[in-house]
Amino acid sequence: MGLSASAPWLRYYGNTPVSLDYPQETMYQLVADTAKKYPKTPAYVFYGKETSYASFMRRIDAAAKGLIHMGIRKGDKVTICMANTPQALDCFYALNRIGAIPNMIHPLSAAKEIAFYLNFSKSKAILTLDQFYYKVAEILPELENPCTILIAKIADELPFPLSALYPLTKGARAVKKLPKEGYTLWYDMVTAGKNEVLPPDDGNCRECAAILYSGGTTGTTKGIMLSNMNFNALGLQTIAASGFGSIAGMKMLSVMPVFHGFGLGIGIHTALIGGATCILVPQFSVKTYAEVLVKEKPNLIPGVPTLFEALLRAENLEGVDLSFLKGIFSGGDSLSPELKKKVDAFLHEHGCSEQIREGYGTTECVTASCLTPKDYARAGSIGVPFPDTYYKIVTPGTVDEVGPNIEGEICVSGPTVMLGYMDNLKETRQALRRHYDNRIWLHTGDLGHMDQDGFVYFRQRIKRMIITSGYNVYPSQLENIIDGHEKVLLSCVIGVKDPYRVQRVKAYVVPMPGVEPTEELKQEILDYCSHRIAKYAMPRELEFRTELPKTLVGKVAYRVLEEEANAAQEQQP
Repeated sequence: MGLSASAPWLRYYGNTPVSLDYPQETMYQLVADTAKKYPKTPAYVFYGKETSYASFMRRIDAAAKGLIHMGIRKGDKVTICMANTPQALDCFYALNRIGAIPNMIHPLSAAKEIAFYLNFSKSKAILTLDQFYYKVAEILPELENPCTILIAKIADELPFPLSALYPLTKGARAVKKLPKEGYTLWYDMVTAGKNEVLPPDDGNCRECAAILYSGGTTGTTKGIMLSNMNFNALGLQTIAASGFGSIAGMKMLSVMPVFHGFGLGIGIHTALIGGATCILVPQFSVKTYAEVLVKEKPNLIPGVPTLFEALLRAENLEGVDLSFLKGIFSGGDSLSPELKKKVDAFLHEHGCSEQIREGYGTTECVTASCLTPKDYARAGSIGVPFPDTYYKIVTPGTVDEVGPNIEGEICVSGPTVMLGYMDNLKETRQALRRHYDNRIWLHTGDLGHMDQDGFVYFRQRIKRMIITSGYNVYPSQLENIIDGHEKVLLSCVIGVKDPYRVQRVKAYVVPMPGVEPTEELKQEILDYCSHRIAKYAMPRELEFRTELPKTLVGKVAYRVLEEEANAAQEQQP
């Protein structure tokens, strides 16, 4: 399109190229290209144990031979139900090498959910950790197709002496002893395939390369089919938009889970095609946050807002120099301007000259498709579109574009847009629509607007709206205001069923560390809100919590709070 009225954001690109070249390669091939350039650079670090790019490629090929030996072929689905471990990465790229398709799910999924994912994807095998074996084994009778259970063990990848001490840890002692049969150990599978010959490396970059899951635009679970090109384009765009030119030799804190688009697409694949090192963190906790930062000194941290909220609560960071942080990227959920201010101030106090750069995306585009330019942040904005990516705002339910600063549905077009929802043509047609310009646009189901310069502003999911006394109330807007109070760390606003108002507004608040949740504080926050929030939108209730429930990827689980509050409402006489 060029620099025109349809892409005004290009003026703010700085040194980011307007368009990129996208190799017609698979994910495996692009990582292999990187390995040839940086064979001795660590591809990933796991509890201090480094694996070079050259060694990583050998591991991938060995795993690919093992998968071939056990009968996995091109087009077959294999479910990866893993934390961020070396085996998860080896398996993901090994499947890509032989043209099979990884089906990515969370290891903490309930047994019935795992059965659903295995049946839905028709998976021929599932890779999971030993502590989850019995959860998977119990649903085998419910499966519609035979499925091999592959078991990986954390201890197999730990460096000495951690590997020797691991059996004594609380986590290891909690793992129930495996039976003698009913599964195949990952290590044994790899060993069994050593004499296999890999098929020709002739994968198609346009073919489905992975399945991720999302509620989509209607809230029901959908399998999102993503191609090699989707992932490769995302990685190349992210590196370009970061403003670094190259991330080779940098260290990425890969703490976002590998089953999620953000964790897999940015935390893993972007790092690996850019010659960076992934610091694999299989289980995140506030307690170990400071330890990981101080020990590993990552340069890049991609994460959801709760990851940065946890930074404010992390212990043992007093006086710690965080100047090694060069890129801090927030996405996956709405980052309130007030939380951003608090985290930016914290970073500044600890010697970091960078600020959080907010982005936006959906799993239907792998993850991010928009990022705040390095030198052009605007308050409340999620940034500008990636290279070769276009945004427009349309009247909800239509393909009619609205003007600058007018709210509507966010639509995205570009090389990261998904192939479609697996076995769901109806939902695919609703999400992917051809507009008057003859381009295919993803309808995100998110509300927002774009200013005259092309900076995008996210409001919230279209469905996440409270209607009270006939007025539309946007929870994220209220959360931004409540988070602005100096004694508030985090808030979540929901609608509770009300016989008079249809819904009434309720706020859950987590006070800042060291602040007592008293009635006086409650009144102070409500008084603060009354000067900033319209009377009809004011919270009718305010409840303090020490923590807010989180989804599997670390977003605030507002639906859990909604269900809890509405259930309590129904029990009242």
